[in-house]
Amino acid sequence: MRIPADRWHWLSSPWWRGLVAVAVGALPALAFPAPSLWWFAYVALVPWMLLIRSAPTGRRAALDGWLGATGFMIAVHHWLMPSLHVFIVVLAGLLALLWLPWGWLVRWTLGGAPSVRRATAALAVVPSGWLMAELVRSWEGLGGPWGLLGSSQWQVAPALRLVSVGGVWLVSLLVVAVNTGVVVLLTAPAARRPVVAALVACAVAVGAVSAWAPRPEQTGRVRVAVVQPGVVSGPERRFALSEALTRDLAGRDPDLVVWGESSVGADLTERPDLAARLAALSRLVGAEVLVNVDARRSDRPGIFKSSVLVGPEGVTGGRYDKMRLVPFGEYVPARSLLGWATAVGKAAGEDRRRGTSPVVMTLPGGGAGGLRVGPLVCFESAFPDMSRELTRRGAQVLVTQSATSTFQHSWAPEQHASLAALRAAENGRPVVHATLTGVSAVFGPRGERAGSPLGTDASASVVYDVPLAEGSTVYVRAGDWPVHGALAVLVLLGAAGAVRALRRRAAPPPPGPPARTARASAARPGR
Repeated sequence: MRIPADRWHWLSSPWWRGLVAVAVGALPALAFPAPSLWWFAYVALVPWMLLIRSAPTGRRAALDGWLGATGFMIAVHHWLMPSLHVFIVVLAGLLALLWLPWGWLVRWTLGGAPSVRRATAALAVVPSGWLMAELVRSWEGLGGPWGLLGSSQWQVAPALRLVSVGGVWLVSLLVVAVNTGVVVLLTAPAARRPVVAALVACAVAVGAVSAWAPRPEQTGRVRVAVVQPGVVSGPERRFALSEALTRDLAGRDPDLVVWGESSVGADLTERPDLAARLAALSRLVGAEVLVNVDARRSDRPGIFKSSVLVGPEGVTGGRYDKMRLVPFGEYVPARSLLGWATAVGKAAGEDRRRGTSPVVMTLPGGGAGGLRVGPLVCFESAFPDMSRELTRRGAQVLVTQSATSTFQHSWAPEQHASLAALRAAENGRPVVHATLTGVSAVFGPRGERAGSPLGTDASASVVYDVPLAEGSTVYVRAGDWPVHGALAVLVLLGAAGAVRALRRRAAPPPPGPPARTARASAARPGR
């Protein structure tokens, strides 16, 4: 049954239409933690795409794409509001500009009564356009890859198998393709049969990939302890509580103890007393302690966030300086221009300094001696390429040290922890996500949970039995090939459009009406 067109006359108002675009664009955020309605991702774009395809012009469709993306950016980052206040709307609007071409593509492929060819092509073109927007906004300076649509599938086993083949990008393509297929089924009766066939073929391909994708081979286990002190004010009190929780690990035989981000508030070279206390803890529990130092360095100017490995004799020399910083949280881009953000919200008053290269640390000694650990700091776990590089360098366990205490009662802690499952599946390596205040979680090399997570209400130290694996996933070997494929689709689309335009220009003009002959004129009545 079709709804009469006059039921939607109010959408002719640009203001009402704009508000609806923002609202329907925000819907996909419900597929992410904390709601975690993962199944909703496969239809969440449908209302937004239906609105775009009804746009009277390509310009209006692009505007609907921008407004909907603004709603999506605000919804998936809403927990930043206490820090950025109204500035989050400005940032969301700027990032959403990347969806202007996507809005135009949706109307171009699905608007009006799309032909079978156009509707079928939409299954490749629309997801490719979406992926390009995700790719560009994943650049660190634009906020990074938080809220990629494919990451909503972090707890779905078949999706994690796809992740091991093409990374989170491949799952984003799949999710958008299914949404596009639903729109075609609702709006293009003539194209339903080939689109259903294409979707069935896609489902068969997903099943085949899931069955074919090589699984990591388990090679043993390692015991990793996570220390989560909870909400504690002041670096000295935080250190003391983490120290007490670590002492509780004595006799439990961990191979590695991990503290969260900013767990140490002073350079250990300048505070030998803190270094000595950490070394004593290492001797007590019989394992190295990986801490995170957030402090001004004595050997280099500026403030760094650094993963530092401490053993029984003190700092072992294993140090990794955070390379990718959180815009506004740890530095202000173009501070001379945007420095006013520090007065509006809680933007960084001083820019932190960056590290220069990834580091794989090797645990010395017996037990887990020789275990290679790849550390990342907080925000860096969102970047697929960083964990992939550590894996390629030989990391057997990936460790993320994080702190989301500023956003303790929001969706942020659960969203952040879920990224560890994706990084584990992409690389075929276990991931330990250790935080100061929760959610801390550990995932095995297939993205499966390895023990119960520590929630935001926990103050505890827990030992996880973490499975190790060897071998290489397709994603580690081949990299971001779905991105290259999506780009190729759009290039071919542009080339086909250019060829059609040239042919139209070269074609002779259509013949005019035939000239009337004198005999025909004379034969007419009344002449």
